Amino acid sequence: MLHLRAIVPAERTEAVCKELAACAGATNVVVIEGAARAPRGDLVTADIARESANEVLDALRALDVDRDGSIALDKVDLTLSDRAELAKDLAPGHGDDAVVWEELDRQVSEGTALTWSFVAFLVLATQLAAIAALIDSPVLVVGAMVLGPEFAAIAAICYGLVRLQPGRIVHAVRALVIGFAVAIAVTYACALAARWTGVIELDRLPDDRPLTAFIYSPDRWSFIVALLAGAAGVLSLTAGKSSALVGVFISVTTVPAAGNLAVAMALKHGSEINGSLLQLGVNVAGMIIAGTLTLLLQRAVWYVVLRQRGRRNAVRGT
Repeated sequence: MLHLRAIVPAERTEAVCKELAACAGATNVVVIEGAARAPRGDLVTADIARESANEVLDALRALDVDRDGSIALDKVDLTLSDRAELAKDLAPGHGDDAVVWEELDRQVSEGTALTWSFVAFLVLATQLAAIAALIDSPVLVVGAMVLGPEFAAIAAICYGLVRLQPGRIVHAVRALVIGFAVAIAVTYACALAARWTGVIELDRLPDDRPLTAFIYSPDRWSFIVALLAGAAGVLSLTAGKSSALVGVFISVTTVPAAGNLAVAMALKHGSEINGSLLQLGVNVAGMIIAGTLTLLLQRAVWYVVLRQRGRRNAVRGT
């Protein structure tokens, strides 16, 4: 369940309550008149089944509550209420299958922001991946995968493609390009410094790296894994399954490829430079393709669910 908290101009409170009453997935509606001071209005709260969230948000936005008041939705971890259980049963579909588009919009918006923390995490993850390449350590590769923040930007590209928002796509691509460029440049500089000071004693990366060779050796499985990871990542975001998202992070080799690229450039290992670039491109492309198709499929499936509910309601009405 989700908890709705809305500040509503007093003259629109009755209309908001009518919309909530008409929604099968809304219950436990509470109105406190004149409770809000900035902006002024009534406080309206309700429990909303996740699968009815889009319906409620669309209705409130149609009444300009978002413009003249405020709308907030919070996830409720525990609700002990027969009315709430009934609302979930009456709402169309299942909560895990519903995409709350406004929620997803806010999540992916963070991925398009080129913030200090985004670049810092990417630099640290790439540094770990570079060390993993030098000592052939799969443990550090996994650590670099988990630490990398790049999937949020990739998800933003997928969302922008589905919602036809070129501005969002441009900002997400900018964050990815600049973020990876800075991370690779910093790691390259550190690798050069380490080589000049004798910390790195290799003239080039080892040809035999049985545990981490997959980082710079893309094949058809690399693309298949990227497709699966992209689909799983988008599903984890839309369903709110953070544990599944961690699994996505340790499935793709975007950051490890970037770290290997930086070290290979510092040690002038041409074949691994090309392989790392190709691996990075294959992973990003695969995740964007799969993530976009997953969102399109989710939208289509939910359209079918809503149509079926409409037909059932029409039959009951007759």
